[in-house]
Amino acid sequence: MSAKLILASASPRRLDLLRQAGIEPDLIDAAEIDETPLKAETADKHALRLAIEKARTVCVRNPGAFVLAADTVVGCGRRILPKAEDEATAARCLELISGRRHRVLGGIALIGPDGRLATRLVESAVLFKRLSQTELNAYLASGEWHGKAGGYAIQGRAASYIRFMSGSYSNVVGLSLYDVHQLLTGFGWAGSGSLSLNET
Repeated sequence: MSAKLILASASPRRLDLLRQAGIEPDLIDAAEIDETPLKAETADKHALRLAIEKARTVCVRNPGAFVLAADTVVGCGRRILPKAEDEATAARCLELISGRRHRVLGGIALIGPDGRLATRLVESAVLFKRLSQTELNAYLASGEWHGKAGGYAIQGRAASYIRFMSGSYSNVVGLSLYDVHQLLTGFGWAGSGSLSLNET
């Protein structure tokens, strides 16, 4: 029997993506770490560092398991855009990426039952149309931005504002399924049982 698979994230989007690919975690155990960027930290390094820290934090609580962690960071120029927890932050993010190409960096970390660590950094490029004030106000009113990196969800209403995208779509949603599958296969994960939650 394969060791348990622990998802070190409380994101419902990541769980939905895994299930879409037929991957059912045995347990959800959110890492709850400090996600503040370090001084002069770039978006790619930030995403990968957080994914590794989440995996290591949860691994300590779940020895002998597969621990999968991820972090999604939106970068525009040299700026790391925050997760929008209020409407003002969402508005600033959307105004910044309106009419501009930005990057979505997905850091993925997997720790195996034997303690081995493997990582992937996935980059997707997204180009928004230039948003009118009416479009911006309508999107803010929808509330879809809440808790989303960069202030939008590509799988929702924002899809109608995206002129171009290259790279992994699932990475922009929250987790590159191709890369997760490659990591799990490489580590010999062979399936899982029923899902349970650990919110402590």
